[in-house]
Parts: sequence; structure tokens; C-alpha cells
Amino acid sequence: MTNASAKTIWEEYKQLHPDAPDNYVTWAFGDSKEMADELLELVLNGTKTATASNYSLYGEEDELPYPGLHNILLDGNGEAKAIVVTTDVDIVPFDEVTEEHAYLEGEGDRSLEFWRKSHEDFFTREMEEANLTFHTKIPVVCERFKLVYKK
Repeated sequence: MTNASAKTIWEEYKQLHPDAPDNYVTWAFGDSKEMADELLELVLNGTKTATASNYSLYGEEDELPYPGLHNILLDGNGEAKAIVVTTDVDIVPFDEVTEEHAYLEGEGDRSLEFWRKSHEDFFTREMEEANLTFHTKIPVVCERFKLVYKK
């Protein structure tokens, strides 16, 4: 899928950073327009510097994030609004995600308790769609990133 706004933001970024790689990934947070917009705003204001994804749902052709990966973030309407670069990636069981990671995700009151509740709800929805069952030992991809460009 080609996204014209992603191509535009990438061209703008490459003008400022000609040494940037030629490849990037494009995605939006969450599973709704509202969640995408809310979490993107946290990135844009500097609160959110990490995210988590369900390792169990990566397919054979899906590339896991890695340090140096450039990510174009979309809002809830599919418009490119920012570029972040992945700095660190750890894969840990759900019940071993740290307080620090929960805080860096920047959501709610930034507590581990809030993180666990909201992500259990989110991962459960995702897994049900794939006919899988959530449990507290599912592997979670904990990704940290830095904001390098925003519209």
C-alpha cells in the first residue's frame, strides 16, 4: 500500500537528512482512529517514547522492529505526521514488562498497573480476531524510539 502523505514526509525528511536509509515502515498506533490520534499526540508532545506490540501476531513476512528502523507514524485518518527511529527492542513475557517501559509508553497515569490493564484489553481484542487466547506469558515486543521529525 502506497501512502502519498508518507512519501511526502519521507521526502521532506530526506532533504534534511540525506544519509537516512531508503527504507522505512508506515503504521498507526492502536486499533481505532481515536487511539491512533491519542497515542500519536503523546509522541508529538514528547510524552510517549516507547510502544509495545504482540509478538504472537507477527507473521512470517512481518519484520520485527530493530534499532535504526525509521517509522512513519500515521494519524487516525492515515495521514503521515511524524517519523521516529527505533532505538531499542526487547521481547519479554507480558507479565515481565517493566515499570520503566510502562512509564515511557506515556499512557494514562504511566503506571505499570494502567499499562497492564489497557494492554491486556488491547491484546485480547487482537488475539480474538486471530482465534488466539491472551495469557500473561505472551511475548511482547517492547520498542523504544526517538522522535526525529514531525509535521
